[in-house]
Amino acid sequence: MKASLKNHSHVVFYLKCLLFSYILTVGLLLFLALFLYRFGLSEKIVSLAITLIYIAASFCAGFIAGRRMGVRKFMWGMLAGVLYFTILLCVSLVIDHGAAGISGNLVTIFLICAGSGTLGGMLG
Repeated sequence: MKASLKNHSHVVFYLKCLLFSYILTVGLLLFLALFLYRFGLSEKIVSLAITLIYIAASFCAGFIAGRRMGVRKFMWGMLAGVLYFTILLCVSLVIDHGAAGISGNLVTIFLICAGSGTLGGMLG
């Protein structure tokens, strides 16, 4: 019974981490949209900014997860980054009916999310 409650609390905690990272993503994307509207940024700069937003959100989720779990921080941070990417991919597939919505290269974005989540977990 106690193990079941502990696992349930881990799931709820990860959902909170992912919710925080997606709120951060939405806020940063709105900020980017304001800059795009105000300054007419090029496509290259917007693409770079979106990648940096992925890095920041995955890092924050990994940082929070690593700090909470305490042991094997890198693993928990990597899990947070992978879950962030998985939800990003699922939303992209539902909205765009294809994976082209998140980027041209899925493997690169996956590695970026997993790596920044791992780094956040190690520093957490």
